[in-house]
Amino acid sequence: MVGDLGRHARLYRTHDRGRSHPWQDDAIRTACRLNQMISTEEKVMKRFLLATAMLPLATGAWAQCAPDYSGVTLTVSTQNGPYIASALQEAAKSWEAKTCGKINLVEFPFGELYPKFLTAMTQQTGDFDVIGFIPAWLPDFAPYLSSMPSAMQSGAAWDDIHPVYRERLMSWGGEVKSATMDGDMHMLNYRADLFEDPANKEAFKAKYGYDLAAPVTWDQYYDIAEFFNQPDKGLNGTAEAYKRGGQQFWYFFSHAASYANNPNNPGSMFFDPETMDAQINNPGWLKALEDYKKGLDFNPPGSLNNGSGDVRPLYAGGKVAMNIDWADSGVLGATEGSIKGNVRTAVLPGSTEIWNHKTKAWDKFENPVASPFLAFGGWQLAVPADSKNAEAAWSFVADVTSPEVSGKAIVTANTGVNPYRLSHYENVANWSAIFSEVEATSYLAAQRASLDAPNVALDLRLPGFFAYTEVLELELSKALAGEVEPQVALDTIATEWNKLTDEFGREAQLAAYRASMGLPPL
Repeated sequence: MVGDLGRHARLYRTHDRGRSHPWQDDAIRTACRLNQMISTEEKVMKRFLLATAMLPLATGAWAQCAPDYSGVTLTVSTQNGPYIASALQEAAKSWEAKTCGKINLVEFPFGELYPKFLTAMTQQTGDFDVIGFIPAWLPDFAPYLSSMPSAMQSGAAWDDIHPVYRERLMSWGGEVKSATMDGDMHMLNYRADLFEDPANKEAFKAKYGYDLAAPVTWDQYYDIAEFFNQPDKGLNGTAEAYKRGGQQFWYFFSHAASYANNPNNPGSMFFDPETMDAQINNPGWLKALEDYKKGLDFNPPGSLNNGSGDVRPLYAGGKVAMNIDWADSGVLGATEGSIKGNVRTAVLPGSTEIWNHKTKAWDKFENPVASPFLAFGGWQLAVPADSKNAEAAWSFVADVTSPEVSGKAIVTANTGVNPYRLSHYENVANWSAIFSEVEATSYLAAQRASLDAPNVALDLRLPGFFAYTEVLELELSKALAGEVEPQVALDTIATEWNKLTDEFGREAQLAAYRASMGLPPL
C-alpha cells in the first residue's frame, strides 16, 4: 500500500504540480490510514511532513528522485530501432524511476541523423538534449557540443572504459565531448564445427602445407575461403559486405589497415600526416582492393548486393565457413542460427608486409602484424551546447553508460550495444545466457585483443567525412563491378580527396587529421 500511495502522489505531482487538487485530500486521507500501519520512526517523519504540507516528500520522493529532475523532459534522439534506440529506451526507464524526470525518445533513419543534428545545433534550435551518433561525425559536431562534466571524468566508471575509446574517440580539440555507449570493430567469425573437424584438418594441411586454424594473414584467409568454398554442398568460404550504402567502405578499410597502417609511420594510413596528401592510391591500398575484390570468388552468389546486415544470417545460418563483421554476427550465431555452440571469433588477419609511404617500398616484418580496424567505432552520446537541460542530460548519459546499465545492454537481444568497458570483457559469466563458455571466451578475447593490439587502426574521423566517403563508395563500387581497374578507381578517389581537402582548408584538415590519429600538432 505504501507503493500505491507513492504512485498516487506522483500522479498528483505530474498533473497539477504546486496547486490545490482534489487528489491531495485523498492522498492525505490515505496517508493517515497508512499512519497506523508503519513504524514509530516513520510516523514521526510522516507527521512532520504532513504538518508542513510536504506530502510529495512524505511518500518517498526523497528516495526516488536522486537527483531530482521532476518536471524535466529530455529529448533524446538516435537512429530508428531496435538497434541502439531500444537500449536508450530501456535505460530511460531506469533513469526516470531514479530521477522522476522524463525521456522523449525521437528516432530517425540513420541517413537523416547527420543533417538533422548538425542543422539543429548550428541554428541553436534547442531541439535535442542528447544525441546518439557515430565518432566519424564528432569533428563536425564538436564546436556545438557541451563538454563532459569533470565529475564524470574520474572514478571507477571512467577508468573502466577501455583507453582506446576513452582517450581516442571521446575527445576532440582537447576536450571530452562525448561518451561511448557501444564499442565497435571488425572481427573474423568462423565455425568450430568446420575448423576442428579431423577430416577437414587433414585435407587442408595436405593441400596448403600448414594447419587449419583462424587465419593470421589475409593469404591464409583466402586459402581457407577457397578450401571451404563448396557451393554444390550449400557452403561458401566467406561473407563480406560489398553493397554501396551497405557499409561497404568499412570492409575495404579493414583490408587496407593491414597493408597501409604502417607502425613505422603512425597516422599514415589515409593521408600523409605531414602534407595531408591522400594515400588511398598507394600500393598498400591497391593490394587491399585487389584482395577485397578477390573475396567475391568465395562469397555466395549476388554478394555485390550484400550489406552488413546480409552477412550475419549467412554466417549464423551455416551458409559460410567465415565472415567479417562487427560483434553482431557472433551473438546471432549463438542465439538464433544453426551453428549454436560453434561460434568462434578472432582478430582480423594481418600481414608481414606493409607499405611505407616515405620510402616508397614495402616494410617486411618477421611475424604478421595485426592491424585490427575499429570500423565505425561504436555509438556515442553527447549533449548539444544549446540544450536547456544540460545537467539532467549528462545525468542520463552517465546512467546509460554506467557499468550496471551497459552491462545489461550488451547481453540483451537487439540492443546493438557491444562491449567497450574493461568489465564487459572480463565478466565471462555475464554472457552465459547467450554463449557457451568457450564461445564467450573466444568472443570477448578477440575484442579485447583487437583493442590492445599495438598497431590497432582507428577509423577515419575528419570534418567533411560524408563528402570523402561518398566519392570513395562511388569509385569503389565501379572497381568491384569490374567497370574500372582498381588502380584507376583509387587514383580518382585520391584526386577527389585532395580537392576536398583543399576546399575544406588543407591546414585545418591536416590539424584535424593529426589530432584524430593521436599525433601532436606539427
